[in-house]
Amino acid sequence: MAIGVFDSGVGGLSVHRTLVERLPTADFIYFADQANCPIGGLPGEEIVDLTRQGCIRLFEAGANLVILGCNTACAIALRTLQQTWLPGYRQALGRPVNVIGIIVPTIEAATGLPWEQEPAHRLSEKAEQLDVIGLFATPATAGSRVYEIEIDKRSQDVAVFTEPCPTLARMIEAGVDRDVLRETIATHVHALSVRIGRTPDRAILGCTHYEIVADLFAAALPPGTPLIHQPEAVADAMERYLARHPQYDPGSSGLRRFLTTGEPKAQNGLVETFWGAPLKFEAA
Repeated sequence: MAIGVFDSGVGGLSVHRTLVERLPTADFIYFADQANCPIGGLPGEEIVDLTRQGCIRLFEAGANLVILGCNTACAIALRTLQQTWLPGYRQALGRPVNVIGIIVPTIEAATGLPWEQEPAHRLSEKAEQLDVIGLFATPATAGSRVYEIEIDKRSQDVAVFTEPCPTLARMIEAGVDRDVLRETIATHVHALSVRIGRTPDRAILGCTHYEIVADLFAAALPPGTPLIHQPEAVADAMERYLARHPQYDPGSSGLRRFLTTGEPKAQNGLVETFWGAPLKFEAA
């Protein structure tokens, strides 16, 4: 069997690459729904439907565990799929399959707390003592407020301010020139800082596309601002998950497949540079 990674485009490769490095002998199948990318501006029902279709394709290709390497899909579709679709699909398929996300590991990394642990609220006496996290995300993820809600449950000493970036994922997917990306990212960092009243103490790149240009975010933020990197958080969580759930065999042949609903072709130079080698998707 294999581990499937779903994303609307190339952003999930940031999670995929770290998982491959961490689990080099495991089998991986990557699915990019490039025909519908980006999904961050679509209606919720459409996001759920597209995510379900992608998961089905990965299961049909041999995956028994699918990671939604897409914050939008996690924020909008994951709970619905887990509660209303997956139980019946699992029974019809006749084998153990599951769909998990990347937001929970990110929140664990941001708070330093396991997901299951919800401590008593700790409220700082002075606002200056707050740990301010800046979240950069798609409009759908921003609108869900999942990061604000779940982090606030765990600590009121942390404040999350979100900056929606409506065009950034599309620009990265298209391989837009880095100078243009640099200017766009700097504009978003400035807008968020103005809204907060100061620069954030830490930042979450809440779209896996953004990890591909993490260096541009680091350059736009004050020097030394910590970035909470989703790929590392997800890889840590995946190792723990597989240890707890041996029924989801990740395989051992080192299989690497890359599927797309878009045009089967080599990916753009930005993605190739990030991945570290030429990368060509096959038709899904």
